[in-house]
Order: sequence, then C-alpha cells, then structure tokens
Amino acid sequence: MHFNILTIFPEMFPGTLGAGVVGRALEKKIWTYDVINIRDFAINNYGSVDDEQFGGGNGMVMRPEPLAAAIDSIKNRGKIIYFSPRGPRLNQKMVREFVADTNTTYTLICGRYEGIDQRIIDEYDIMELSIGDYILSGGEIAAEVFVDSCVRLLDNVLHGGSESTDNESFEIGGLEWPLYTRPSVWRGRNVPEVLLSGHHGNIERWRKQQSDEITKERRPDLIKENKK
Repeated sequence: MHFNILTIFPEMFPGTLGAGVVGRALEKKIWTYDVINIRDFAINNYGSVDDEQFGGGNGMVMRPEPLAAAIDSIKNRGKIIYFSPRGPRLNQKMVREFVADTNTTYTLICGRYEGIDQRIIDEYDIMELSIGDYILSGGEIAAEVFVDSCVRLLDNVLHGGSESTDNESFEIGGLEWPLYTRPSVWRGRNVPEVLLSGHHGNIERWRKQQSDEITKERRPDLIKENKK
C-alpha cells in the first residue's frame, strides 16, 4: 500500500508512523509513502499557497493553483482523500474496505487554514473524510490516523496476524471487554475469578456480557447501527 501525502509541513512525516508496528512495517516496505510539499508549487517566491476567501469571512483558503500543480505532479494518484469535517466519519468497516486491495494507492490532502478551494474537490472528484466530530489545526494528524488504521490491518504487520484484530473494539460489533494481566492481585484489586478458571466457555460468555454492557452504557449508537 502506498500513500502520497500533500502538506505544507513535510517535516511532520513520518511522525508517529515511524514508530511501533507501523514503523517496523515501513522499514520492511510493507507500506510506502511520498511527501509532496505544496509550497514547492507556490504562486510566488514567498511560498504563498493561500488567500482571502470570496464573500468575506475570517480565515484564509488554500488556493487551487498550487494544490492542482502538486496533485498533477503525482504519476499514480489512486484515490484522492481530503480530510474535512464535511466528510463521513471514518470507522473500522470503512478502514477494512480501504485496505481490501493492498496494491491501492491513496493521495491524502492535508488542508490548513479554513480549508481548500471547492473547485479542487470538484475537479479531481476528491473524497472528503472526517476522523471525528472536532476540529484540528490541519489534516496532518488526520492523515497519520488514516495511515495507521490502514497499515495495521495489512498482512505481516501485527504479531499474530488477523487474529490480533478480531476481538478489538468495533471489530466485534461493540466495545471491547475489560483486559487483565499479571499479577492476579494488584493494590487489593483482584482479577475476575472467571478469567482464572480456565473454563473457556464461561470466559467467552463473561466477555460477551461485559462488552454488551459497556457498549450499551458508553456507545448505544453502535447497538442501533448493528441492528440496521
């Protein structure tokens, strides 16, 4: 899987993507990336890539010319994604669809200021995608979230393969149950006896019950969504 990342802050990459299992996968070339500095295509010698928005209002907008030139410089663009609160919220089902074809290339636009000129989105048939109902200073962190969520599902990235993700939150149709490890008693707090019993049937039932209760309490929207 390959990612083209368009940004005015190329020094932010690989960032967290260079550490942990995703970083090791990068070293092994299980996934690759190129960073394109949008300022290299600026409209003047000052590196300007933004301007005031038509119609008035606070904040600047990224101009279409530099962005278009940056996009046009990429030979294999694949699917182009722009991180925006207007897009659908990324979820695990969508991530699995994104990684279904490991030969896929994604071009990720990291917006800044108030956003990018709408004509860029229309011209290149760009998919807008949100990572949550909040606002970030720019799309770079969102790009890292997107790449990380995809890469960890690729073959040979996680220890234990696909089984490592089977019981995670959202993969099981809800939130994960409580997790425990050694010691069995810590600061007077005991691990639930059922987890020490060795009775796999009882353990599975306990985990299912815990998952259902936690999901109902904290994310009832997931229950409604699974019933659709």
